[in-house]
Amino acid sequence: MKKSRRHFLKAAGLTIALPASQAIGQNSRVNSSLNSAPKLVSMTPYVIKVPPPQWGGGTWYFVKLETDTGLVGWGETAILGALNGQEQSYKLRMQEIFTRYLEGKNPLETETLYHRLVRGLTHQHADYVAFGLISAFDTALWDIAGKHYDTPVYNLLGGKYRDRIRSYTYIYDTINMSPPGETIRNWTQRPEALAEQSARLVDEGFTAVKFDPIPQSKDGGASGAPWELSQAEYDHTERACEAIRNAIGTRADILIGTHGQTTPSAAVRLAKRMEAYDPLWFEEPCPPRNFKEMGEVAREISIPIATGERLVSPHEFQNLFAEGACAFAQPDLGSAGGITACKKIATLAEVNYVLMAPHVWGGPIITAAAIQLCANVPNFLISESIYKSGLFFNEIIVDPFVWENGDFLLTDRPGIGCDLNEEGLERYSV
Repeated sequence: MKKSRRHFLKAAGLTIALPASQAIGQNSRVNSSLNSAPKLVSMTPYVIKVPPPQWGGGTWYFVKLETDTGLVGWGETAILGALNGQEQSYKLRMQEIFTRYLEGKNPLETETLYHRLVRGLTHQHADYVAFGLISAFDTALWDIAGKHYDTPVYNLLGGKYRDRIRSYTYIYDTINMSPPGETIRNWTQRPEALAEQSARLVDEGFTAVKFDPIPQSKDGGASGAPWELSQAEYDHTERACEAIRNAIGTRADILIGTHGQTTPSAAVRLAKRMEAYDPLWFEEPCPPRNFKEMGEVAREISIPIATGERLVSPHEFQNLFAEGACAFAQPDLGSAGGITACKKIATLAEVNYVLMAPHVWGGPIITAAAIQLCANVPNFLISESIYKSGLFFNEIIVDPFVWENGDFLLTDRPGIGCDLNEEGLERYSV
């Protein structure tokens, strides 16, 4: 009786992705159908507009890779608003990248193709947009590799370290499904609303909730000069932290985000106002590109720092760790370089005693990729979730995520464990 690929892999004890020929050469028990390595033959980009309340952003960018053996891999680019108004350019560029760097290649050679993309697309210097494009292709390649070997990606990374993936969410009004503008007003003006909404989320099972007490600038903060806060903003942040802590007690952690908009001195002052309410972290207290200044803030305050959503490549994260600039690393699987880069970042974090807390602001593919990474790395703390990763997610994915009492439950679905429903994508396609 013919046995499955997964049976042979488990029997062989294989836990890393090897080129098919090498894996077969080392263990004759691997299914003979793996003898011929697949080749990449096509790529389809999708850009969709997200309906209200647009939790996770207003536009999502996906890529579908196909092989000559019929395997399909899904990836996602998640770079906040960096591609606003460039939806058609995204589709064209992804097609050009595929044709030049990936077409006809063996998708199982994830490490080789990652470096081929990095060398080709960043050339002299890494940048946020290029790594967002690389991230989508890299995740899709890993998805194909997992499906080829009929096993979850976490097994190809070395096996699962845990069965449950702790998650957190932004504080949303889940009763009225408030749109982005109303949500931000709650965060920046309405402590009472935050108290009520955070208590509801914790009652539902979340063990950590996040909000941004400071209004965001028009450019997102990271590319502009940081500024001092008003006395009213200091006061509001303190009152909001107090209201949430009184509402949830010690049942859950409070996470504070500021999107890197304040000066280091303002960040230190703001931290002093929050310390009494013991937040788990202070996210991006100042613009993230000056690693030295972030390190100075870390040494001045008692609240641990989380940062990394706008950093790319293992090199930038190593600069961060070398300065002792964070306790929690937040690479985004849709912008930092995909699964390949984020596994390297996790290893760097581990030896620097930094815990992983992947950033997720986008769609279901980066959520799925983050789950695979979080299942594997020993230094994991918590992963972001767009509420419970259901709602609109379920209109465009084949199988829903399994979320229970604040955690994602690990499945044994092959690849990244998430396939997109193309009919759903077409309904919302740009």
